[in-house]
Amino acid sequence: VQLVESGGGLVQAGGSLRLSCAASGDTFTIDLMGWYRQAPGKQRELVATITSGGGSTNYADSVMGRFTISRDNAKNTIYLQMNSLEPEDSAVYYCYARKRRFYGSSVYDDDYWGQGTQVTVPS
Repeated sequence: VQLVESGGGLVQAGGSLRLSCAASGDTFTIDLMGWYRQAPGKQRELVATITSGGGSTNYADSVMGRFTISRDNAKNTIYLQMNSLEPEDSAVYYCYARKRRFYGSSVYDDDYWGQGTQVTVPS
């Protein structure tokens, strides 16, 4: 699975950006995709996820109500619409995909990551 992000950049506080992540390769069994971010000196943190089947979403508290994750299954692409951006949102944003396998009672996850795209919101 290959993940390619696009859409990052510099935006003033209060502005908006939309990130895209296109998945290619063996994408058939991906069950979850999402976005993580990592700011300098901080750990990578979850931003939002969306399931492949029902499209259920999950958001970090810090972005709830400001960011929206969506998907286009026909294009194997997910999006992150980011509104009301704040300087604290500045980070490298990584696209994530998961394949989950079940063997009896055991669960195995194969994780895939994109190369990251920089989002900068000056203070």
